[in-house]
Amino acid sequence: MPEMRNSISNWIASSDYDIKTAEQMFKTGRYIYVLFMCHLSVEKLIKALFEATLKKVPPKTHHLIYLLNEIDLEIPEEHLKTIESLNDLSIVTRYPADMSALVKAYKKGRVNDYLKRTKELVKWLKKDTRLKK
Repeated sequence: MPEMRNSISNWIASSDYDIKTAEQMFKTGRYIYVLFMCHLSVEKLIKALFEATLKKVPPKTHHLIYLLNEIDLEIPEEHLKTIESLNDLSIVTRYPADMSALVKAYKKGRVNDYLKRTKELVKWLKKDTRLKK
């Protein structure tokens, strides 16, 4: 079990690193990467919860809703909306069909909103007692 505990701690540390990277990308105006890193940060915390709950390594998927359904986590509506939005953004930020259209669609104000909402979500997820055991 100590090995699993280390893995969970690593998911959390990696999530922290990713949200800090999102903040730095925001400062430099690399807004598409802010969204990408927000998704990644949330994904890693959900995978930490997956591992803590099911006592097994999470699947290699980026689908946040699928992972949440596997651990049966009750999520407040505002956080669920953030997760759904980030989940939808996952593919377009990873594999943009039209990079210039994507850059035009996600300007500073809109991305700042995503970043704020993601940071609130990350804080909420980290309060889950399964991550503290």
